[in-house]
Amino acid sequence: QVQLVESGGGLVQPGGSLTLSCGASGRIFVINAMGWYRQAPGKQRELVATITTSGSTEYAVPVKGRFTISRDHAKNTVYLQMNSLKPEDTAVYYCNAKIVNIYFGPERDYWGRGTQVTVSS
Repeated sequence: QVQLVESGGGLVQPGGSLTLSCGASGRIFVINAMGWYRQAPGKQRELVATITTSGSTEYAVPVKGRFTISRDHAKNTVYLQMNSLKPEDTAVYYCNAKIVNIYFGPERDYWGRGTQVTVSS
């Protein structure tokens, strides 16, 4: 019904920058909050940042001041600008969106397949 497709991951040196994108398509009536999560090897998936429909944002403490989340409502897309990257930012980054598929329908959680970010010299 709904697909979330991430892009923009890759290999970057410490101190470098990357921008992740995630576009939503399919049966969408309205997208509520969107966000980014990450999962490092051997660790649980953790919240990175979220953004509401009104643009309110929240960030995990380790990324505050370095990452910026934004969205384009017209394109159903959320972005994650990552600056001053550190080796500990290495993880698979997943996009999340809370979507209502039909008028008066329930909100459902959708996830992308993830994009690898590796920070290494």
